Amino acid sequence: MWYTSRRVNLAMIQIVNWTANKPIARCGPFLMGLIFYIFIMNSPLNAQIKTSTTEMVAFRLTPGQDLKKEIEKKVKENGWQAVAVVTCVGSLNEANLRFANQKEGTKIPGKFEIVSLTGTLSPAGTHLHLSVSNSTGKTMGGHLMPGNFVYTTAEIVLVILKDYVFMREIDTTYGYKELKVK
Repeated sequence: MWYTSRRVNLAMIQIVNWTANKPIARCGPFLMGLIFYIFIMNSPLNAQIKTSTTEMVAFRLTPGQDLKKEIEKKVKENGWQAVAVVTCVGSLNEANLRFANQKEGTKIPGKFEIVSLTGTLSPAGTHLHLSVSNSTGKTMGGHLMPGNFVYTTAEIVLVILKDYVFMREIDTTYGYKELKVK
């Protein structure tokens, strides 16, 4: 057998005994969970995951501050090499988003609630996506561009991944600078 762990072999014997007199409908979910554990949790792909020591920071932006520029400024000032956005809530005076497959941003007038902000930052570059909703609840999202000015507040939590360095390298598929984790 490809996997010879005594613990797994004993578990398999117990499962065979437990399922012997039960209809397959009752055993199916349990067996699927076991298959997931054996093949996914013990797979070589899972073994490649590396954890990092982290630090969390939380801060607030005030009315008139540029959401993207202020977050990038915080990363640069602190010399953080690998940062991810955990959460952001607040509001904007207008939205400036670059929609999918577009070269330029689109300014959208109106007041907006920040529904989500996600992405990665480092001195090598930023990749942030913003979702906002208007006064009727219509939600839209895209790449965060400069020019998203805080209306009342923006409450931001970042995680700093201390054992990583985020780089940006040209991916020849489409010509964009994409994330490279070191």
